[in-house]
Amino acid sequence: MGTQESNEETSGTGRRALLGAAVLGAGGAVIGMAGTARADGARHGGGPRSLPKPTIIGHRGASGYRPEHTFGSYQLALDMGADIVEAGDLVPTKDGHLVCRHEPEIGGTTDVADHPEFAGRKTTKLLDGVSTTGWFTEDFTLAELKTLRAVERIPANRPHNTLYNGRWEIPTFEEVLRWQDEQTRKRGKQVWIYPELKHPTYFRRQGLPLEERVAKLLRKYRKDRRTSPVILQSFEPTSIQRLHKLVGNPLVVLLSSADSRPWDFVQTGDPRTVADLVKPAGLREIASYAQGIGPTLDLVIPRDAQGNLTKPTTLVADAHRVGLILHPYTMRNENPFLPANFRKGTDADAYGDVFGAYRAYFATGIDGVFTDQPDTGLLAREDFNG
Repeated sequence: MGTQESNEETSGTGRRALLGAAVLGAGGAVIGMAGTARADGARHGGGPRSLPKPTIIGHRGASGYRPEHTFGSYQLALDMGADIVEAGDLVPTKDGHLVCRHEPEIGGTTDVADHPEFAGRKTTKLLDGVSTTGWFTEDFTLAELKTLRAVERIPANRPHNTLYNGRWEIPTFEEVLRWQDEQTRKRGKQVWIYPELKHPTYFRRQGLPLEERVAKLLRKYRKDRRTSPVILQSFEPTSIQRLHKLVGNPLVVLLSSADSRPWDFVQTGDPRTVADLVKPAGLREIASYAQGIGPTLDLVIPRDAQGNLTKPTTLVADAHRVGLILHPYTMRNENPFLPANFRKGTDADAYGDVFGAYRAYFATGIDGVFTDQPDTGLLAREDFNG
């Protein structure tokens, strides 16, 4: 999920309790999970609507417990029972490979700063209009990136995740597609993934277009069809429109804050904001080329000036009316990321009443949710579904 997340960088510290959910082995699930929630309706061919609801999507894996976009994080999300794994945020290398990183700037998610041979690669670029300093994937070959190791992106919130710093390398999208097949065979159950195309306009202007590269790999692995267990997403509607012409996969338009404009709109002079896209007319247009939307949670239930949840909007009903599914983002257990009325005390490293927050969001009728802690989401779903 992208930089557009309004609650993404809140500081504080975190802790790693699993909230009572025990994790089993490679094929395991969360103990106590309702049998209906693991129904086999999600087998290959059923499409995303066949998955359990609300669908629990492991955000960059199980990123509440392992450094994001690593096979350690992806694997743990499956072990916990996530219905889908967001593997990964796709950015290109200098030599045209697709790798999984939260952003093309990798200073905060890898140990690149500890590599003196790459000190000269540090630079400042304008990334979707924002001056950004660091190291960028498009300035490295894949072989060079494979010498780096992943680290925890928000150590102030999740110091326990730093235990795993340096353990895993940066995965490629092709490796993810192979891993998906391997895990499907091992588990006897179709594994779903939910990759995001990052900054497609930015990369297209550098001669590194993402959509064609994604489509080529999906075709290679025969995962480019309407029934394929790969959902594609992007914050840029024109990128999803381009994918609509290239592949048959389920497609989702990500939506940031209401007053923001997708970067492709900024570049093409389209004056519309996200507030326009979530109106009935905007949703009808999205439904002509996509199957779903991924709004911020605040577009589903806004917060007041104090950060408390208010009254739900009509977005869920309006989207469902035109046939779109909704997978909003992102649920996290830690206090700083929760609505103010679901925080417990003032300690930034404590978990709040995340189960209460899940109940509020599930009650709106959303079809699923991205979460950093899939085990918690599964327990919340079990509670909600009774």
